[in-house]
Amino acid sequence: MTAPRRLLFVHAHPDDETLATGVTMAHYARAGHEVYVLTCTLGEEGEVIPTELRHLAADQDDTLGPHRRGELREAMRRMGVQFTVLGERPAKGRLSRYRDSGMPGAESGQRRDAFINAKLDKLADRVAEHFRRIRPDVVVTYDKDGGYGHPDHIQAHVATFRAMSLLDEEEHPMAAYVIATPKSWAKEDRSWLAEHVPVDLGLSVPTRDAAFPAAVVPDDTVTHVVIDSAVSGVVAEAMDAHATQISVHGDIYALSNLVAARVPFREAFIQVDPTTGAPLRERGGEWEHGLLGRDVEGRRKK
Repeated sequence: MTAPRRLLFVHAHPDDETLATGVTMAHYARAGHEVYVLTCTLGEEGEVIPTELRHLAADQDDTLGPHRRGELREAMRRMGVQFTVLGERPAKGRLSRYRDSGMPGAESGQRRDAFINAKLDKLADRVAEHFRRIRPDVVVTYDKDGGYGHPDHIQAHVATFRAMSLLDEEEHPMAAYVIATPKSWAKEDRSWLAEHVPVDLGLSVPTRDAAFPAAVVPDDTVTHVVIDSAVSGVVAEAMDAHATQISVHGDIYALSNLVAARVPFREAFIQVDPTTGAPLRERGGEWEHGLLGRDVEGRRKK
């Protein structure tokens, strides 16, 4: 194994980290590396799956945020990952600085404390300060479209790369990546779901010709992959900890939309410039396995 490295994953809401990068986080935590998550909001506007917990929702008790922070804590404990909520000051009763903006066009996005309304310079300063504390070797976040267009995901992408542009040269991570899914994998997963989702689960299965989200990209766009079926069990356990947002049924899970999805055992990324977010490689290269393929002579001592 290479010398232990620090990997930092920047996500918008609790559960995003497990859904989008759980395999990679669990893989590197199990290998002895230091894995961190920076969560930008507490997901206060999320829908709630269990009937007995629906009173937590924003249109009722509005206590979903603190509850989801507890879910995040348990999920990361199961994975062996450390987490921080952006701007939190628990000793003073502040669990987050920014609030979930909700889906595009939602009224919640008009709140002054909504993440999308953060002043970008101040937001970038806060994220950069976190980077300086962690000193990550690798940073991972969403692509410029936020994976599927969620405004908070897009804001997390913008804030991450603006923050890295503020770092001194010696503070820069050695590599930065955005999350992607090769189209061939997305097709394989849909075929798998069509054959493995029991009717009695009451879940719908995506048709094979349905449109894919923006994060599904041509295979030759992807630069790096992490494939580790040995950690899919712990990823499912972490998903199960996010019980307000995810229902887990063995190798299958669903969100509140009740659309079946496959518990992942592989994840893909595009390597980008740490300060601009622009892809570093022309299309068409073979995939590299792992995010720690490069060592950097003269990096800081640990």
